[in-house]
Amino acid sequence: MRQRRTDFRLDFHFAGAQISGCFGEFMARLLIKTEGLENKILELRLGVNRVGRDPECEFCIEHPTISSIHCELILSSDGVYIRDCDSTNGTFVNGEPVMEAWLDAGQEVRLGDVELSVESTGVSVAIPKFDSERPKPPVVLPDGAMLCPRHPQAQAAYKCTHCGEIMCNGCVHVMRVRGGQPLFLCPLCSRKCEPVHSAPPEKKKGILGFLDTVKLKFGYSRAKAKK
Repeated sequence: MRQRRTDFRLDFHFAGAQISGCFGEFMARLLIKTEGLENKILELRLGVNRVGRDPECEFCIEHPTISSIHCELILSSDGVYIRDCDSTNGTFVNGEPVMEAWLDAGQEVRLGDVELSVESTGVSVAIPKFDSERPKPPVVLPDGAMLCPRHPQAQAAYKCTHCGEIMCNGCVHVMRVRGGQPLFLCPLCSRKCEPVHSAPPEKKKGILGFLDTVKLKFGYSRAKAKK
């Protein structure tokens, strides 16, 4: 049996897009079959969905065998996980009492005397494509340093390893990683960026450096004449 994780971490960017309606989405669904409640659909949202008689629950079911907070239906990228919340009349999957279980499409769920059918457990999100205009090529200075195409007053600091985009510190996206080094991501393709190493300008010799050079040349000429 395939092992699936039970510590659920939400992708808040994904959840925000789901709520805003920017994406075309197909969420997991359960259908109530009990007489008097039939054809009521539970369309799960990403994360924890509470089921019970309490009006504060995401899915309020008015039935005498349903507890105030009967169970939780948790939707993640792995599927749907059901967790009983110490209900009075129990939670059942295919007739078997459960405290926690993964659900699959086609299974029968019973909460007290309320019967439900699992229609789907997956999450499918269609992300629309947005064409963004690429910035102009970077300006290369005489010393080899590059300026950011978006901010001409700022020196380029990063280059995308995928699309080759050049950017400054203000353009690159920084992702903080717990217990590790931050990741620098491209604002266009979200791939990894690497620092741009420009050659340091050659330092001009001061008067002391010039005198040292003259001494070396003069000493070399005298040694050669003695030979």
